[in-house]
Amino acid sequence: MNRRNLFGAAVALLAAIGLAGCKEETPAAQQSAPAAKAETFHWKMVTSWPKNYPGLGTAAERLAERINAMSAGRLTVKVYAAGELVPALEVFDAVSRGTAEMGHGTPYYWKGKVPAAQFFSSVPFGLSTLEMNAWLSKGGGQALWDETYAPYGVKPLSAGNTTMQMGGWYNKEINSLDDIKGLKIRMPGLGGEVWSKLGAITVNLPGGEIFTALQTRAIDATDWVSPYNDLAFGLHKAAKYYYFPGWQEPQAVVESMVNQKAFDSLPADLQAIVVEAARAATLDMMDDYVFHNAKSLIQLKEQGVPIKRFPDDVLDAMKRESQAVLEDLASQNDLNGRIWKSMTTFQDEVTPMSAVTEQELYNWR
Repeated sequence: MNRRNLFGAAVALLAAIGLAGCKEETPAAQQSAPAAKAETFHWKMVTSWPKNYPGLGTAAERLAERINAMSAGRLTVKVYAAGELVPALEVFDAVSRGTAEMGHGTPYYWKGKVPAAQFFSSVPFGLSTLEMNAWLSKGGGQALWDETYAPYGVKPLSAGNTTMQMGGWYNKEINSLDDIKGLKIRMPGLGGEVWSKLGAITVNLPGGEIFTALQTRAIDATDWVSPYNDLAFGLHKAAKYYYFPGWQEPQAVVESMVNQKAFDSLPADLQAIVVEAARAATLDMMDDYVFHNAKSLIQLKEQGVPIKRFPDDVLDAMKRESQAVLEDLASQNDLNGRIWKSMTTFQDEVTPMSAVTEQELYNWR
């Protein structure tokens, strides 16, 4: 090495030593540490549906999968079918107690414990699917639903809608009001109360028990859902006649219930994921039912199922009794009255628009 290069190397070395000596040490508290592992949560979801049952059971599974994916595994949800952890009609109690963090069912199943819950499933001759969704999200319905479930430590979320249902399956024709008297029918919720007023004997059975009850004549008739689910249960093999319209359930909310303490324990981003996953599940189920109901109705017709309409005088009587049942429920306490007033006010506001849009479309096409 020549003298010029040696001198340059020496200067560079001294400069490096000087810079090192001048550099302040980073306090231990400011030194970078390995990122803390994100907290994970593992929830159970109990449902009112048979395992992997089309439309309802599969919707619960898809909701759980959506939450798992959106949270990147930070919140995992394991789904239990009806009877695996709790019976179908005890889902609300299980979520309220904290036995499970989530539940999947429909509000009128809990009417014995929470009578006002029936408003949030379906009201006879009431709101359509789109109208119900709008009332819940924009018209104050969600706040009233939250208030209804709050005393039980449960947070309700809409997580599906079966859209308009059918009138049900019957082993005798309904030609007049006299044919209703003494008829033993499975019909839950407010529709069941209307049938009782007209002289029928109503029972509430979970879905998994309907076919056997109908086939053995333990019941004379049943509602369930619509062609998609009814075909899956084989109800056309146990009853003679399939009636419409589904006056008792012009739409039917399927809910995801969350234990409030479990929900409050989540960080804000996971809470948002639970809420938005349920909202997405509502749209997904609506699409599912519109698509599969159309195909299933064709199959039922091809198998020769008689599809009959309730007579006008029977529908008129059902509408009259429905109004009386709903007004009676609304009069029971202040909360019920406020729910019913909110819902009917919204229905009065939205009906004129529905009449000049969807109703006209269906009439002409």
